[in-house]
Amino acid sequence: MPAMLSLRNNSVRRRIVQRRRLERIAARVCAGELDGGSVEISVLLCDDSAITALNRKYRRKNAPTDVLSFEQENTADSPGVRALGDIVISLETAERNCGGDRTLVRREVDMLFCHGLLHLLGYDHHTAGERAEMRRKQAQYLYTNEATAWDFGPKANHHRPAHLAGPGRNRRFGR
Repeated sequence: MPAMLSLRNNSVRRRIVQRRRLERIAARVCAGELDGGSVEISVLLCDDSAITALNRKYRRKNAPTDVLSFEQENTADSPGVRALGDIVISLETAERNCGGDRTLVRREVDMLFCHGLLHLLGYDHHTAGERAEMRRKQAQYLYTNEATAWDFGPKANHHRPAHLAGPGRNRRFGR
């Protein structure tokens, strides 16, 4: 299943996200979740001020979050490429969650993109069962285990290096 990615970086953070990594994740997820056809996914990388404005407008939460997903309305008779929707990722929040470690930030963005894409495909995490299913799917598509498919790096207490420990370091928005 071809997955076309439209990627825009409005963040001041550069050279963190690699398009090919996101395209590979999109291809795996779409191959595993959809029956065929081409899809388009729009991704916006931004900072906390932009995602806070969206979070306030659409979720009535006046705080930054790590990822937001907006499903695209599709009609049954739309020919050609199916637009799945938009994924917005705050690189500032991802960087903060990872203590500034660029390698971990890249993995975090991979996880957030996969998480947002699963939302576009109808998955949610309001109940324990839904969370378990999303965690399992993220682990499958990110080639990792379920513990690290949801939280990893300095924000996860069990992986936090001592120099990054402290109050407020593991706060997660939007989960």
